[in-house]
Amino acid sequence: MKYTSNSRAFAHIAAFHPELTALRRDLHAHPELGFEEVYTAHRVEQALKVCGVDAIHTGIGKTGLVATIQGRRNSSGKMIGLRADMDALPMTEHNDFAWKSGKPGLMHGCGHDGHTAMLVGAARYLAETRNFDGTAVLIFQPGEEGYAGAQAMIDDGLFERFPVQSVFGMHNWPAMRPGTIGLNAGPMMAAADRIKIEITGKGGHGAHPYQTVDPVLVAGHIITAVQSIVSRNVKPVDSAVISLCAMQAGDLNAMSVVPGSATLVGTVRTFKTEVQALIERRLNELCSAVAQAFGATAKVTYERMYPATINTAPEARFAGDVATSLVGAANVVRDLEPSMGAEDFSFMLLVKPGAYLRLGQGAENGLGSCHLHNNRYDFNDDVLPLGAALHASLAEQAMPLSV
Repeated sequence: MKYTSNSRAFAHIAAFHPELTALRRDLHAHPELGFEEVYTAHRVEQALKVCGVDAIHTGIGKTGLVATIQGRRNSSGKMIGLRADMDALPMTEHNDFAWKSGKPGLMHGCGHDGHTAMLVGAARYLAETRNFDGTAVLIFQPGEEGYAGAQAMIDDGLFERFPVQSVFGMHNWPAMRPGTIGLNAGPMMAAADRIKIEITGKGGHGAHPYQTVDPVLVAGHIITAVQSIVSRNVKPVDSAVISLCAMQAGDLNAMSVVPGSATLVGTVRTFKTEVQALIERRLNELCSAVAQAFGATAKVTYERMYPATINTAPEARFAGDVATSLVGAANVVRDLEPSMGAEDFSFMLLVKPGAYLRLGQGAENGLGSCHLHNNRYDFNDDVLPLGAALHASLAEQAMPLSV
């Protein structure tokens, strides 16, 4: 281990670091997609029983679990939520270590196996020590990778059954070195929207294009024009991304056939709802106008998938203080740059105050590690005790025992 912490929680959890590593690697070898986490949920349930938690509730949001742990006292009536995601990605792993994925085409390429193991570690520590006044609610969430598993758990009564005052989540971050923690008091990750632009023209022979309304030509102009939306409609102090990432038109074996239609798909990323609404409106206006100029039509389908992940300021300050108690102020970044990626913990933050943190896990200089969603990515087991201690300390310090 290349870093240390003076916290009681860290020292306690470090004693069972090998067991957490074994659990994490077992989960890595058995990846499962969103709402298919049957093996994962069973392994978590087994581990939680061994940990001695007070209650385990299964089947919340299909394959989600919630464990509760009562503190030494419960006079405060407080309840704090700690969340970890469990699902893997539909990608083929190119690693060759012993615990690589045993399922072709599936891989823990984002470290959710590590997140799950860290929360199990926190569960064991909290159940063994119970140095808090209230109830810790440990949320093991399915389907983060595009399935909105957080919303599924909420729809299934998560916060009615477990009315936490605040909720905290974290994600490993290869761009930060082990022993560091990052967050900010506002946007952490962007909203993720899906766009589809369906262009309808008139097909014909490529040798006689004057007899057609070429949707491929229209698509080319739309692709170029769309790039002006951010630069000419969004304030420079705001952040937004529009990426058209795929196009389908015609047949690659039909070199001389002008197709009758073309489809573009892509994504929009924003932090502010008003910017999101502006881009949706301008996409509809611009695509329709460009297509009309060529005698074609264009239909825009704008799907709002994940909202922006926005930390609430008081909870972010609190979480930063907890992180500082673990690793020292020099190793806590409180103004971490937001990412244009998306995270469905955002659904929980729409309902409850809370904060989302980044846990460093990269090379010592913060560089050189495989980033998330890379087919050679692997979670850094060295950070398991710190991540578990951070979870546990958030609960302990949010619900302190009175003297």
